[in-house]
Amino acid sequence: MPNQLLAHYLAAPDGFDEMLDAAKAPRAHWRAMLANLEHEAPAMMRQRLEMVQRQVRENGVSYNVTADLHGKQRPWDLNVLPLILPHEEWSVIEAAVIQRATLLNRILGDVYGKQEMLAEGLLPSALVHGHAGFLRPCHGMRHHDDVALHLYAVDLARAPDGRWWVMADRTQAPLGAGYALENRSIIAPTFPDLLRKLKVQPLSRFFRTMHDSLVHWGRMCAASGDNPAPLREGEAPLIVLLTPGPRTESYTEQSYLARYLGLPLVEGGDLTVRDGVVYLKTLAGLHRVHVIMRRVDDEACDPLELSGAPHNAMLGVAGLTQAAMRGNVLVANSLGSSLLESGALLGFLPALSKRLLGEPLKMPSVATWWCGEPAALDTVIAKLDRLVIKPSFSQLPQAAVFGQDLDGEARAAFIARLRANPDHYVAQELVRLSQAPVWKDSSAPGLQARAVGLRVFACATPNGYVVMPGGLTRVATGPDARVLTMQMGGASKDTWVQARARAEVHRPQQRRITGRDLVREDTNLSSRVAENLLWFGRHAERSDNICRLLRVALQFLFNDRFDQRGAEWPTVEALCIWFGLIDEGSRPAAADPSAAGPIFTDAELESALLLAVVSPTVPGLARQQQQLHRIAGQLHERFSADNWRALNRMVQPTTLVGERPSQSGVMTILDDAAAALMTLSGFALDGMTRDLGWRFMSVGRRLERLQFQSVVLQRALAMDANGNLDWLLELSDSSITYRTRYRAQPEWLPVLDLLLLDETNPRSIVFQLNGILGTLTKIAHRKGDCGEQQLAQLKQELMALDPDRELNHGNALLGDLLHRIGLASAALSEQISVQFFSYTDNGRQRNRTS
Repeated sequence: MPNQLLAHYLAAPDGFDEMLDAAKAPRAHWRAMLANLEHEAPAMMRQRLEMVQRQVRENGVSYNVTADLHGKQRPWDLNVLPLILPHEEWSVIEAAVIQRATLLNRILGDVYGKQEMLAEGLLPSALVHGHAGFLRPCHGMRHHDDVALHLYAVDLARAPDGRWWVMADRTQAPLGAGYALENRSIIAPTFPDLLRKLKVQPLSRFFRTMHDSLVHWGRMCAASGDNPAPLREGEAPLIVLLTPGPRTESYTEQSYLARYLGLPLVEGGDLTVRDGVVYLKTLAGLHRVHVIMRRVDDEACDPLELSGAPHNAMLGVAGLTQAAMRGNVLVANSLGSSLLESGALLGFLPALSKRLLGEPLKMPSVATWWCGEPAALDTVIAKLDRLVIKPSFSQLPQAAVFGQDLDGEARAAFIARLRANPDHYVAQELVRLSQAPVWKDSSAPGLQARAVGLRVFACATPNGYVVMPGGLTRVATGPDARVLTMQMGGASKDTWVQARARAEVHRPQQRRITGRDLVREDTNLSSRVAENLLWFGRHAERSDNICRLLRVALQFLFNDRFDQRGAEWPTVEALCIWFGLIDEGSRPAAADPSAAGPIFTDAELESALLLAVVSPTVPGLARQQQQLHRIAGQLHERFSADNWRALNRMVQPTTLVGERPSQSGVMTILDDAAAALMTLSGFALDGMTRDLGWRFMSVGRRLERLQFQSVVLQRALAMDANGNLDWLLELSDSSITYRTRYRAQPEWLPVLDLLLLDETNPRSIVFQLNGILGTLTKIAHRKGDCGEQQLAQLKQELMALDPDRELNHGNALLGDLLHRIGLASAALSEQISVQFFSYTDNGRQRNRTS
């Protein structure tokens, strides 16, 4: 092995190393990976690293850092090297996780059922009834197949002696399975040969099993609740993934998981409860929901029954608790499951395992003391230097405290707090985590050691629990980090679990679908998603319009001095002011609007327009692209991976510019942006089914283009008659069509005919009108009239124009007609919003027009 590969790899003398044994020799399951690295040039690993970072960036994988006050999306930090676990070791982990999930499920069922464990004293009453996660309205909840814990995750750490220990249980809405799946999809193409050679087990079977199990229980809910409506043979129950929304730190994981499983990603406002039944509010009406796979915390799930904070009222669904109690909907995990996440419970699990399962725990928890027991409190105070103290209950907003950091008055004050409220604290032994190699592409590329922990996932099935053959490996931020947390900027690894023999390829169960079960429409399209699609269409078109206008304006500035520009320049400048690319309020104080000569100097204009290209702080391309990207983030599960990559490639070149670009550089940015926007248009045109969602997106694009073209043509009609019309054709992306047809310099009549009346030109006014009216006719077939009659009348008026007499420069009636078309399109946009979209987020949707 080359010396430089391990030159900066410092094996911990008092900890466990995942790659090297006690003699500093590679462990057997790492030898293939190290041999591969040994025979490769550093440039190859650099390429792999760049490919991983590019895939993360282009796929839009992010995790927001809690400390970021601006709420910016932080790209997911994925190291190129995986954590490798041999089959023999994984078998032990797998058995322990299955046992633990089974035990916690039994405890959860008992606490919300007969409470025999409380009666027998195996669980202290204060630990249950003093926990805000114990939801009294959920006592007596019905559970199909006695399963309340449908999804489970456990955080593991390896101690210096090589044994795995449980650090924490994740039972409420376990985070990370989607990230583990995304990690594998990114890393797999990086080491395809090694994946096969090491017989790494795939993850797809786990997610298929999860989905099939939820389908099974969804059918039971449909048939056995107090409001039964059994499904037809071949009809699938409706399963949704409930998200807190785009502002949550792991929203991209939730949307990725929803897309992978084929589930609608919904927010609380998308659901409603009627007569104890949960429905998804769609444009096609109310659709019964049978299973809710939730990522919303317990207390926020039902603002009517549960004690949620006011700011959480919009995250949940009023009446959800009663719907679940009556057996009409399955909530995974069951409401109230956050109770099991208390660290105070860990110390009681060994006895509970023997009582409920008749066997000892296969994997112990890290040594834990609940200070609510007097003997445990004395032990904690005596061993404080070797412990980390955490809050017992999630409702207590206290950070972890390391005993070794306390001395003098601070130590005495903390002990006093412990004695004053012992029930509020749990102490855990401070474990030195194992370390694994990470690849660092610094000035001296090679391997470095970082502390790691492993989050393992399990899902319930009608026949017991199944464990994902892998997991989410979390990596410390630095060599001396004591806590693994993604919220403070931690990194991750793919987790490779070796199979004993050849890794199995999962083949999904065959479902029998008959002719009556065929689906040719998006029947689960919620009004929120439909509105986001409409505004995605508008913002995509708005980005294209701004890009083209900036390109036309800058070409004037770069190619011609002021005294050499034609009569068309004042119109182009006025359009830039109209669309906010030039701040009219920044006009020099000495300038007289009525005087001849330029309003702004060329230097002022160039500075303003360059800023409009690259700066997200002013109106322009960069800001518009950010708005497009933001709204696309709310539709993450609706877009293909290729579509999302195109979006990310388009946004980054402008928003990452740190200094003023050169003239050639800014034109390259505009050219690339125009090409990327054309790619997005291609996805919409050729890659999306013409369902209801596509129709709303199409209407959004057409409305935005219609309003833009109406303004541009009005301004053009008012400019000097001798002005050149090349800029107008360029701005309308119609230059090639014109020159192919006429092979002459642009003249008013053919230009106006092309941009107004040509039904084959995608940029013409009549083309937009036809598209809007035709699409709304199909929408109205399902939802009723949309109020487009005024626009239809204006189209008739437009088509009745006599080209020889009325398509000419300076025609005031034509300018008035364009003005009325613009007003009618704005009124129609408002009517569509009122008719189809509900406003439940303090005007959030309406603000998108700004």
